Amino acid sequence: MTNQTSDVLDVTDLRTYFPVRSRGLIPRTIGAVKAVDGVSLSLDAGETLGLVGESGSGKTTAARSILMLVRPTGGSVKIDGEEITDLSARKLMPIRRKAQMIFQDPYNALNPRHTVGAIITAPFKVQKVVPPGGVKKGVLELMERVGLNPEHYNRYPNEFSGGQRQRIGIARAIALRPKLIVCDEPVSALDVSIQAQILNLLRDLQKEFGIAYLFVAHDLAVVRQISHRVAVMYLGKIMETAPRELIYSRPLHPYTHSLLSAVPVPDPKRQAHRKSRIVLHGDLPSPIDPPSGCVFRTRCFQAQERCAVEVPPLVELAPGHHVACHFPIAVEDLPARAEVQALTADDPQEATPDVQIVSREEAADGAAGAAGKGRGAQEEALDEGGAAEEGVSLNKPRA
Repeated sequence: MTNQTSDVLDVTDLRTYFPVRSRGLIPRTIGAVKAVDGVSLSLDAGETLGLVGESGSGKTTAARSILMLVRPTGGSVKIDGEEITDLSARKLMPIRRKAQMIFQDPYNALNPRHTVGAIITAPFKVQKVVPPGGVKKGVLELMERVGLNPEHYNRYPNEFSGGQRQRIGIARAIALRPKLIVCDEPVSALDVSIQAQILNLLRDLQKEFGIAYLFVAHDLAVVRQISHRVAVMYLGKIMETAPRELIYSRPLHPYTHSLLSAVPVPDPKRQAHRKSRIVLHGDLPSPIDPPSGCVFRTRCFQAQERCAVEVPPLVELAPGHHVACHFPIAVEDLPARAEVQALTADDPQEATPDVQIVSREEAADGAAGAAGKGRGAQEEALDEGGAAEEGVSLNKPRA
């Protein structure tokens, strides 16, 4: 994570709390929902940072807080070197030319009373910008660039499919050639084939205009396709950040391991051989009263006494690889509560060791039951479930 002034986006210790008020004639503030709690990240021009995590982890709130759509409680947000957290709505207007957003729901993100032409024209009118050749010519060029036909200019959003509506939203976002676009799950509501088209379009636009993307998603396969770096978020905090290749091949945080193990494999043969699902028991804790110390400790198979009393800082353990964990783990040395066994395969050289994660109780039961029953009892003691896709797995690298 860099703090260079040349960064398109530089976020430091971002906090967004929502007050919890009591009921009655005189409401009092009795607590706060800590939706975002100390997030720090940065983005260079032409780079994509994927922000992932399960539902309720604070990804969307962080994204909206960065663009001041939700006012943060504290911290620093710099866009193109300019601090924006203290700017009024009027002073934020010039910043909107540099930073835009693509919203998750293409059906509600567009005004149903406006035509496509009016929707894409709006940024030019608001910012009082006239592109070369006039506004209409600029709008038609944008429509062509995102794959819309000129005859769509006078049509309304209800006449389009979800993928086409998202293209309209993308055209609106890139109209003023921003340096940063925050993508809030832009393909989660679309079919898989349409998702690929939109991702390819975003990639092409990035190459053409040098746009930086903050890409919020919960689909790890999508994030892997488009991101250069990945940040893993849990309960308002960043757990791990690293280049894409490191996150998917050599994660260090237990939460990242569990997320990757939940990614299904489209190959039935590999799926049948895999038994590496890490099942997190319990629900996401309440952000009103998060756990002390490490917020992930209540669901972590690595948790120890230190995790309850000391908040782990986000430290760099390898070049570009930051982890907030007292006991980071690599694939090759998972904790004592993990069992490793070799898979059988038709080709012996194709067999790879597979990681089985079990709880302390399961490990004890499995060891006792396996004492006189051999390998079959050990397998029954292990959790069975989904697995990560090829390249997104907990398998050790082959020898």
